[in-house]
Amino acid sequence: MLKDETCPVSTALSIIGGKWRLQIIFQIGNEKRRFGELKRRIPTISEKMLIQELKNLTGAGILNRKAYNEIPPKVEYSLTEEGQKILPIIDQIKAFGTELMEKSNAGKANLGTSE
Repeated sequence: MLKDETCPVSTALSIIGGKWRLQIIFQIGNEKRRFGELKRRIPTISEKMLIQELKNLTGAGILNRKAYNEIPPKVEYSLTEEGQKILPIIDQIKAFGTELMEKSNAGKANLGTSE
């Protein structure tokens, strides 16, 4: 995705756009999550893609990555203050998606009725 420095939407989408980033942010929410937890919560993402997106979001200042000096290694991800700002946007997207699903389900139910 090209980054247009004059458009705030393009700037935001360069950080949170894509198939997986909002899902990752949503799944972390206000919690601390480990890689395995995120993989279980988003089963359709490949390990390679999850690693890449976690690096991207960490590099963009959206996620904190805390590595513990333990064996086996333990790493936790949490939202930064900037990342927390995205949660209300995700709540609005979730409400919009719920509304679309309800309309879709109502439409399917109406197809089965005869008048």
